[in-house]
Amino acid sequence: MTIKESRPEVTAGATGTTPLLDVRNLKVHFPVSTGALFGRTTGYIKAVDDVSLSVKSGETLGLVGESGSGKTTFGRAVLRLLEPTAGQVFFDGEELTSLSNKEMRQRRRHLGMVFQDPYGSLNPRMTAGGIIGEPLKIHKLFSGKEDYRQQVGDLLELVGLSRTMADRYPHEFSGGQRQRIGVARALAGKPQFIVLDEPVSALDVSIQAQLINLLQDLQEEFNLAFLFIAHDLSVVRHISDRIAVMYLGKLVEISNYKDLYDNPLHPYTQALLSAVPLPDRALERKRERIILKGDIPSPRNPPSGCVFHTRCPMAVEECKTIVPTMREIAPGHQAACIRL
Repeated sequence: MTIKESRPEVTAGATGTTPLLDVRNLKVHFPVSTGALFGRTTGYIKAVDDVSLSVKSGETLGLVGESGSGKTTFGRAVLRLLEPTAGQVFFDGEELTSLSNKEMRQRRRHLGMVFQDPYGSLNPRMTAGGIIGEPLKIHKLFSGKEDYRQQVGDLLELVGLSRTMADRYPHEFSGGQRQRIGVARALAGKPQFIVLDEPVSALDVSIQAQLINLLQDLQEEFNLAFLFIAHDLSVVRHISDRIAVMYLGKLVEISNYKDLYDNPLHPYTQALLSAVPLPDRALERKRERIILKGDIPSPRNPPSGCVFHTRCPMAVEECKTIVPTMREIAPGHQAACIRL
């Protein structure tokens, strides 16, 4: 089964209209302490460090990078499942980072999340119907038992499952079916924006295509905005309007999907794309692979200057001291590199 190409061309970033989600200078730093209870703080893990981006209504923004780049932390901080250290998150014009916990719980009806692990993200003691219906109960979105059962059944059918499956437990479903339950749960509150945290990485390739096609259909039907987090650039290409690339907690490039794949600017993006297999074997044999030296540094002690300079094939002496800022290199195409 193949992934359908139904996405319209996007020639610019999230400009020209007010974004549904607007993240400004977001930081998530975790303190590192000595001792178990009352040890002093000796440093910070800079999981997300001064990241700004926006997502329009109905748009999919892909967020990619290696493991440890801060993608999942960023997605959770946007929804305040993790509290940001600094920065602002605006959703539909309202600043989420200034809301109390009670106010934030009320706003979460309009925000959904699908987690990476289809096995660990579902409560094994709850039925599929109970899992999907939990947001309906939390936000009081039903008028009685019959309406509740009807909505749960409708959500099951919406994601391609049978309403007769409502009384089954998670262990009775396949991985792909479990992830569909996770999608149904995310849709229960009728959200406008959903964070998809590597939703297909644990699934077989054929099942990945089915789930991505489902997500595209749902987005078109309900005008949903997605933040699609992944490490697989070949998957992100099929669903994203724009793609943002993260490295060691920093945003290094953002562009519409076509320009990013046709003309990657940042050397890190170039290296990631060089590892994506091409369907044309002749082109694949001729293509030069970019092998990055070393491992990704620790976010507890990131390199000075540009965080990528220790692995960058283009690095010069200035890269060790100058912190590059995101700037527009071409219309709608931004990168953070002093060599560009």
